[in-house]
Amino acid sequence: MKKTIAVLAVIAFCVVGPAYADYSVNDTGTWPKSWPAELEPLRKQSQTLVGPMVSSRHYAIRFTKRPEFESAWSHILKVKSKGAPIFLMRGPNFFLGKNVRAGVVIHCPPLDQEVDLATPAAPIDLPNRRVSWQQANYIELVVDGQVVDLNRIPLPADTPIIDERFKDEKHKQ
Repeated sequence: MKKTIAVLAVIAFCVVGPAYADYSVNDTGTWPKSWPAELEPLRKQSQTLVGPMVSSRHYAIRFTKRPEFESAWSHILKVKSKGAPIFLMRGPNFFLGKNVRAGVVIHCPPLDQEVDLATPAAPIDLPNRRVSWQQANYIELVVDGQVVDLNRIPLPADTPIIDERFKDEKHKQ
């Protein structure tokens, strides 16, 4: 009986293991020290994922209180590449976790491909919009209408806003 359980455990690990191996995960925000100092307190409630194919960095910042999000929003916008979009999403979100309904995911290229935030990003015109921006810092804003309420925050006028909140799940890119 013990041998059977051990074999089943090994099989389960081999089946599930590769799904998580696509990303390395750090349970804190490991974004560059050069980012605004006002983001420092958010490191503890953040998670860093690196991957999947290349070492792209994804900083997931969870929010549970509207004032905390609203005070951080203008500083979050400072790390977005000029010309890069903001994707509006609804929860749950892969990067934030399935029980999180509000937050921000900042997608960045690998460290060896640091971007100049002042130079407008030039996306490649591809059907998958996220792949088009993989050489820039762009934002996914996970909107819940309570903590993250679009009626209470300014969206930059010079930024493309791509609303995917009502996109059919099976057609997500």
